[in-house]
Amino acid sequence: MIYTTLLNIAIFQGMVLGVVILKSSLFNSKSNKYLAYLLFALSMVLLNYVFELEGAFTSYPLLRFLDSIEWIFLLPVFIFLFIINRIDDAVRNRQRSYLYYIPFVYSSTFVILYHLNDILGIYKITDSGNFIINILELIQLLFAFIIILFPPFYSYFMIRHLKDPQEKKWILTLLTSLYLLLSTWLITYMTGFFFGIDISSTMSGVALSATFIMHWTAYIGIYKYKLAKNKEAVYHFLNNDAAIPYPHLQTADNSTPQEYKESITADNLYFQKLELLCKDEHIYTDSTLNREKVAEKLGISAGYVSQIVNTITGDNFAHYINQYRVEAVKEMIADPEYDNYNLLTMGLEAGFTSKTTFYNAFKKVTGQTPNEYKNTIK
Repeated sequence: MIYTTLLNIAIFQGMVLGVVILKSSLFNSKSNKYLAYLLFALSMVLLNYVFELEGAFTSYPLLRFLDSIEWIFLLPVFIFLFIINRIDDAVRNRQRSYLYYIPFVYSSTFVILYHLNDILGIYKITDSGNFIINILELIQLLFAFIIILFPPFYSYFMIRHLKDPQEKKWILTLLTSLYLLLSTWLITYMTGFFFGIDISSTMSGVALSATFIMHWTAYIGIYKYKLAKNKEAVYHFLNNDAAIPYPHLQTADNSTPQEYKESITADNLYFQKLELLCKDEHIYTDSTLNREKVAEKLGISAGYVSQIVNTITGDNFAHYINQYRVEAVKEMIADPEYDNYNLLTMGLEAGFTSKTTFYNAFKKVTGQTPNEYKNTIK
């Protein structure tokens, strides 16, 4: 009872999650639709298994047509297409995606036609017909090996084209889990097919593992993928030179009597170059940015970088850079296109290293937390 309940929960969760991915603007992308299709196909595999456990195929013979569709052949196809559509066009365009559906179409057509005799009694298979069926079954097994082993294996080579490390990590975990699941299913199925061994207990374990993959995708993978998708959009936003009309950052009063401050003004060539690096090249989005990196770009010492920034702005280097990061986040918050985007995502892509650093810097610059600021302008 508990086992069946877990399967039913996973089926429902997969269906709902698939619909959410297809309909929600947060997940609306070409690659994401294949993730939704993957969840639908996995749900159908589990649904057929539940029907078998509950004896539904005996009570309702027509349901066997649903079982005849080889949904499992779609799992490696959809995970592969999901990954392919996450990479650049040059790599994606070299793939002939339609070829990966051939095993599914062949196997489903063959099994459905074969079961027309068992379910509806439309025709009777002769001895010569059985020989042909045996040949067709061997072809089906060959397709099973090809489609279950090749696309996931090939996907490992495609993952290297993904640019975001976080996205790459969770997709690699999903791919590995699915690859192990499919390989176990294939080995178990072949063992039962050739040696006539009872494989029901092993298949139960495989089905249970599939439920865990469904739960993991729902509660871990989707959250991280949403974050990665937001990060990609934010990255393009930040790197659009005309996107952020930066206001003049606050500068300190240069009437101070110290001699070194009198000689350093906002017209300082190094400071002007630093401003251009921030406004045009968006160097502040580098979370590892420090005085040494900036000094190397400017061709001066790290100490002189601090001196220039402190003298002209009256603030230290970290606060100066954080002002640009905060301005970038403020512009994204004000843009209606990003209403549903995660604030932390914006902060991390703007260059902040953590939620705490982001919130503290934002409040220091604006006097409000990101959430408070968002509520005041909406």
